Amino acid sequence: MRNILRKTFVVSSLIIASSSFISCDTSSEKKASENLAIVETSKEITEENTDITYKKPIVFIAGFDKGNETFYKDARKYFTEEGLKVIDGKYSLEEIILWLNENGNNQPYSEIHIVNKSNPFKGMNLETVVRGDKITSETLRKTITQGSLPKLEDVVNTNSKIIFHASGLVENKELLKTLKDAFYTKNNPKVVASPYHTIFGGRFSNHYLAQPYYVFYPTSYSPGKMDLSKEIARKYPEENDIDWYDALNNEEERYVGEPYNTQFSIPIKWEFDYYNTDNEMPKFKSVDELKDWIETQEDLMYDIEKHNVSIDKFRWNWSVKASKLVIRGRTTGLCVLKPLVKPYGELEHVKPDTSNKRLYALK
Repeated sequence: MRNILRKTFVVSSLIIASSSFISCDTSSEKKASENLAIVETSKEITEENTDITYKKPIVFIAGFDKGNETFYKDARKYFTEEGLKVIDGKYSLEEIILWLNENGNNQPYSEIHIVNKSNPFKGMNLETVVRGDKITSETLRKTITQGSLPKLEDVVNTNSKIIFHASGLVENKELLKTLKDAFYTKNNPKVVASPYHTIFGGRFSNHYLAQPYYVFYPTSYSPGKMDLSKEIARKYPEENDIDWYDALNNEEERYVGEPYNTQFSIPIKWEFDYYNTDNEMPKFKSVDELKDWIETQEDLMYDIEKHNVSIDKFRWNWSVKASKLVIRGRTTGLCVLKPLVKPYGELEHVKPDTSNKRLYALK
């Protein structure tokens, strides 16, 4: 049965960063709290070659807004006002590398910023190659192994930084390692990302960082904000400064540092074709029977566990058409964001300084 499933198994959910996600254990939350307490810039010390002339920082807006979204528009405005050159229309790693190779003139860039709206549960929204798979550690590794991704030429050195403005990326260590391999040269640059959420176009700051906290429920079956606030409080017992009920009812930062929430969903779809097989298609009389069956399938449970969300947090249904069994699941996530603010002086956001090792990790 498992062999049949593996042959017919299709996952067409939104691509997910596949290795490790935002940790929900108390030790990591304690570490995050400590990060909030100390925000002095820790400048990286490097040996600069005075004979090298670096090209100015450059920014790739690697995505486009949909509907009422303004993430990329706000990011473009922020970096333009900072005086940085902004490149649009490059929605894959292949296009970014080719542009750098064609425009670098064998002169290293000091900083290469890549802006991509992402989510630690849904993954990056950046393609590997043009019209290729969205980036995960698996799809990117496959692309590198197959030789489909162009090699980065001498446009960076060991003092160059490739900075990803992609929320939750730093927690995915395997993906970060693979991204570093994608930018491999004889003088490897540093790959930089933040464990915090990246916010552009805020009411009080054009760019700031926020600590995320998550709670989930089956889509369309919310237990209510009061019950969700109790659940998220149990999940993050070390966080005592947030009124969880207020945060789950607040959709914007009304004063500097006020926690608020955003919402997203994670869909899953599996298809099983029993045509020309000796295996009998399972029949379900209830959702509980469906979930019991899913829990017996190692491949399916592995896919669910990659989301770091319990099977009970998904709304499940199934349908049968001819020889095909289709199973769908969907969960709704509420992400409470606590903006990082200075613990001293006037109330204001912490500046997202990419040289501050408490705010950005260098790999």
